[in-house]
Amino acid sequence: MKRSFIAGLMLLAIVVSGTSVRSQGGAGCDRECLRGFVTQYLTAMVAHTPASLPTTPNARFTENTQTMKLGEGLWKNASGIRPYRQDFIDVAQSTTVSHVIVDEGGTPVMLVLRLKIDSRKISEMETMVTRTQTEGAIFNITALQTPRPTMGMPLQPSQRMSRSEMIRIAEFYPAGLRVGGSFDAVKAPFAPDAYRVENGTVTAGPGARGGSENIRTQSIIAHPDVTYNVQAVDEEMGVAVVRMDFGDTGRYGAGNALVVVEAFKIYSGEIHAVEAFMRVLKSGTPSGWNYEMKKAR
Repeated sequence: MKRSFIAGLMLLAIVVSGTSVRSQGGAGCDRECLRGFVTQYLTAMVAHTPASLPTTPNARFTENTQTMKLGEGLWKNASGIRPYRQDFIDVAQSTTVSHVIVDEGGTPVMLVLRLKIDSRKISEMETMVTRTQTEGAIFNITALQTPRPTMGMPLQPSQRMSRSEMIRIAEFYPAGLRVGGSFDAVKAPFAPDAYRVENGTVTAGPGARGGSENIRTQSIIAHPDVTYNVQAVDEEMGVAVVRMDFGDTGRYGAGNALVVVEAFKIYSGEIHAVEAFMRVLKSGTPSGWNYEMKKAR
């Protein structure tokens, strides 16, 4: 009897211990797990069922920097997800940033979605929505049918770079904007065939408007007040995502600034592609979140 009782306790301890280990291991979220949260969010938005999302008790939702009740904003009229969707997965930070074209009552709109996952629940939902050229400064949404292959191109182990190196290289971009003239002024390490697409328009690289093919040497105005935050680093795919506030340069309407969520394809020591979703907002508008917007150097 006594032996049976002790054996039972030992078995219970093993079961509890095993459950604990499995639970702790299950608390992590790999690439497919994180990508699944993006899919859940988009599916719930189109179905207008915000309550179906697994969120933390203190979860927050913003659209264009404004705190809203989940289910408001684009959620009200979203009717479908078009084929253009790019997910950038930061496993180390349990964060995703996505560029998505959403159908809103028959009209395509640009959505930037940032999710933060805590213990397999969504704690942060930051979105930026751009519907028109007035809102985006540049707007060629019909060109965004499917993602270009470059951003999603798998990297060879020899091409991959450390997280810190990817961030360092991405920071050449806001540094170049601050100085102006060209990115050559800060010796930004662009690959010879690097391209940039902004709101669907090719603005640098092969086929760029106005013949601005060389992104490193093309003319750019100075953005002395540009600030930035690195939102995600997809180490496996070699993509760093940076949110930038260009500051009031007088180019986007009186008192306005361009806010850009820009993805940089970085490998083998160079920037090979830049793809951005952009939105015009009032200059100095806070992000609505507590992350730091750094001044470019």
